[in-house]
Amino acid sequence: MMQIATCSCHQEKKNEGFHEGKNLYKIKKLGKLPEKIQETSGLALATKEGTFWTHNDSGNPAHLYEIAQSGKIIRQLNLPQLTNTDWEDLGQDIKGNLYIADVGNNANQRKDLVVYKIHPNQATDKETIHFHYADQTAFPPPPNEQNFDCEAIVWHKEKLYLFSKNRSKTNRFVKLYTIPDVAGSYVATPQDSVYSKAMVTGADISPNGKTLALLTYGKILLFDVSEGINFKKPTYCIKANLGQSEAIVFVNDTDFVVTNEQKGELWSIKRK
Repeated sequence: MMQIATCSCHQEKKNEGFHEGKNLYKIKKLGKLPEKIQETSGLALATKEGTFWTHNDSGNPAHLYEIAQSGKIIRQLNLPQLTNTDWEDLGQDIKGNLYIADVGNNANQRKDLVVYKIHPNQATDKETIHFHYADQTAFPPPPNEQNFDCEAIVWHKEKLYLFSKNRSKTNRFVKLYTIPDVAGSYVATPQDSVYSKAMVTGADISPNGKTLALLTYGKILLFDVSEGINFKKPTYCIKANLGQSEAIVFVNDTDFVVTNEQKGELWSIKRK
């Protein structure tokens, strides 16, 4: 994708006050996923040290895969009670519950957005979290208002936070929404917004709850969220030409792993 190869942090630094962060991190390729995981779109830590949960996106079977850093599949978790309309990300709480975000909405016209809550050790059980966006009134909206796709969620303190993938060419803002983390039907109201020239494709919060990472095509945006999940304290923009990267997870308070959907690669991004 040409926009990835040519992207920079210039606009984010200019519009939001980010600092250049690439020189603070070491980027290293870890491994490659098998063809069975051809559209990796979400990441969460698994129970074994150094392993991760991931999944394919739209139209694929409702399966989770536990993978090693090399990309090797350790186990496959089949979830026949779920449907993969367009799985786009994984959230995870402190009890080990996973939140599977079936929220992909490329055409901005879905009315069946849902997050599934499961625990890998009790995979036959599930909670279903339905929601819709408070500020969406047309399905789809006009082209310059198509900001109701989502490929990024995180869990924090009994809430789920969703980040929009803005498809408008004129309005380059990411919107932040929040909903409860328990079964029910909710209205997601926008809480904040931030400029991003590139579309957001994944998100995670550091284990200590102090840093939010937004993954985009070609860069990673970091925020200080020690006083609450919002965009008020942007810190670093890290240029990372990792192709069509769509999933990110913190492995500790400073370092993260990213997967690439286009080539099925795993990358380590470690603070120097």
